[in-house]
Amino acid sequence: MKIEVSIITINYNGLEDTCALIETIPFNENMEVIVVDNASKNQEAETIAQLYPYVKVIKNEQNVGFAGGNNIGILAAQGKFIFLINNDTIFKKFNIQTLVDRLESSPNIGIVCPKIQFAWDNNPIQFAGYSKLSKITVRNHAIGFNEVDHGQYDTAHPTPYAHGAAMLIKRDAIDKVGLMPECYFLYYEELDWSIMFTRAGFQIWYEPKCNIYHKESQAIGQKSPLRTYYLTRNRLMLVQRNPLEFNKTLAYLYLIGIVSLRDTLKYIISARYDLLKATIRALRDFTYKNNKL
Repeated sequence: MKIEVSIITINYNGLEDTCALIETIPFNENMEVIVVDNASKNQEAETIAQLYPYVKVIKNEQNVGFAGGNNIGILAAQGKFIFLINNDTIFKKFNIQTLVDRLESSPNIGIVCPKIQFAWDNNPIQFAGYSKLSKITVRNHAIGFNEVDHGQYDTAHPTPYAHGAAMLIKRDAIDKVGLMPECYFLYYEELDWSIMFTRAGFQIWYEPKCNIYHKESQAIGQKSPLRTYYLTRNRLMLVQRNPLEFNKTLAYLYLIGIVSLRDTLKYIISARYDLLKATIRALRDFTYKNNKL
């Protein structure tokens, strides 16, 4: 039987979350599940393979990042459709066929994302589509963010960007557009990839008939030096790589002269010197190592 959907998730020291996700997936002969382990400790890849022999586990000897891990999974996948999903998510009702139906409804649709809700309390909405990024501030917002779900976003619609926590992609579209850009390592790669899809003539859609529930940043933490570093550096990289979508000069001035300065002062006042060092290192690495300013 030919594989229709390949579900790919990245594991990085997240055994409990990854197992919780796998437990919510009803396996069938038209589906494969691939776990790419990004050099986790404590033999997590081996544990997942033992617990779930029907899951394909790929063990990396080093952490190749979010994009790198997903790309390895994509290259190993056999499915007509590729479903990239964060390991810190779960299904309550497994209904990704609605995403497949949306993708197949038009040859112009390359990616479709489900409604994403937080996994706590009354499951407020995290994502019901995106607004467009500002050409200067490189900011946008997730539609419906933190709202209680009353069905107010139950109409499918195009969205300018896919959400990295969950997206179903046509393999044929990936073949045309290319793999996810690995230069980011963590954060913003799905936005850049979305721009690549749009440039290639594909649409990205939000489809609310499928829901996933997201625990959000369990592997990294909300206020970690790692997260601070990559968010700071990668916003600048997104502008540098996409000059047609942004006003490079004004965006650099805003991100460095206002945002990074504000964050620097905030971290000094709060004595978060670890975050201060991460911010400075991010600016240094972008400015000198990439030599783009």
